[in-house]
Amino acid sequence: MKLLAIDTSTDACSAALYIDGDIKELWELAPRRHAELILSMIDRLCQDAGVGVRSLDGLAFGRGPGAFTGLRIGAGVIQGIAFGTNLPVVPVSSLAALAQGAMREANRENVLSALDARLGEVYWGAYACRGNGIMRGVLAECACLPSEVPLPGHGRWFGVGNGWQVYGEPLRLRVGALISGVDPGRTPRAHDVALLGVDALSRGEGVSAEEALPVYLRDQVVR
Repeated sequence: MKLLAIDTSTDACSAALYIDGDIKELWELAPRRHAELILSMIDRLCQDAGVGVRSLDGLAFGRGPGAFTGLRIGAGVIQGIAFGTNLPVVPVSSLAALAQGAMREANRENVLSALDARLGEVYWGAYACRGNGIMRGVLAECACLPSEVPLPGHGRWFGVGNGWQVYGEPLRLRVGALISGVDPGRTPRAHDVALLGVDALSRGEGVSAEEALPVYLRDQVVR
């Protein structure tokens, strides 16, 4: 399988190309430069691999939650490619990609993802690995106050994402003994969007370009 993945949901900008199990990724921490960088990242990956977008089997993008402008850019780029190629698209949760990265790089099998949602809230999700190295959601994702995040109930969990930096104290008070440690510097990456995208595409979960939309988790968004 060949799949192109991008993520522009946070201050980081990344693109990845999955070809039969091998993944090449370009990543840069670049606030407000996503529109400038993402197309050149895609072009470079495809040129280096010697593949054109029409030869791909599918596309994936970080659908949010995250920064409003970044999500719009990512969705717009993927929709443009999908309209021109008629490729299926997998919208991947940015919170799930955070958790997948913690699994891939640090073997964390139970992860609580938190991104700063501004306005005193966090975007929140809980994910666990139950085989084949792919993280699955165990709670519905939400935007809420740090003191009101839903809890998975039992086990030991690892926290990732900048929500743990901005709202570390109230989150720790809420989660209590469930938390084993945190990595607040982790961002969603296209590498992990690709892994989750390939898994979803293999199960027939791709959508059309028209359905490749951002997910904000709340009506009020902050640019």
